[in-house]
Amino acid sequence: MMGKHKAYIAVIKMIKLFTIGLMALLTANSALASTDGVNLYDEPRDLPQKPLIRQDGSQVNLSKDFKDNLVLAMFWSRHCMPCVQELDDIKGLDNRTQNTGIKVVLISPSQEWKTQSEQREFLNRYGADNIDFYTDEKGNMAAALGIFTSPNTVLVNSSGKEIGRIRGAADWDSDEVVEYIYRLKSDNDSSVSKQP
Repeated sequence: MMGKHKAYIAVIKMIKLFTIGLMALLTANSALASTDGVNLYDEPRDLPQKPLIRQDGSQVNLSKDFKDNLVLAMFWSRHCMPCVQELDDIKGLDNRTQNTGIKVVLISPSQEWKTQSEQREFLNRYGADNIDFYTDEKGNMAAALGIFTSPNTVLVNSSGKEIGRIRGAADWDSDEVVEYIYRLKSDNDSSVSKQP
């Protein structure tokens, strides 16, 4: 009888040690939790050649007009609560990456706005007053990319190719995410410089 009790105690101790080890492992890997929605491609992909519209009404091409930058093209909607809630954090990311070769742009469906000024006022109201924004005419670019939900961020390298996506909202202004974006830029710069 005493042998069974000792075995039982030993099993309980092993379960406790396993639980403590698992908790330590999860805590140590918490930085990886923020990359769950990240999908980086093995090879860069061409972007659809669909124009985006600037605030002044002129057109911009995502693959040509932002060369030499790592672009975070954030597809969002004014009707998406997580999109609106993260605008202040996106402003923080934009402020922390100014003049570093990292470009943050917001892209929303054109049919959500009567005018570009209306979108600027909306962004100002929700804390994203300094971020460049564009509209996607009838959602053509989003559809060509297969984006049907928001928020969705398309990562574009300095050669104008899509290198991955970040699905869903993020804590954009956190040190962890900002460091991840800088590492992504550094890795991208290295791989682009090695291309013939």
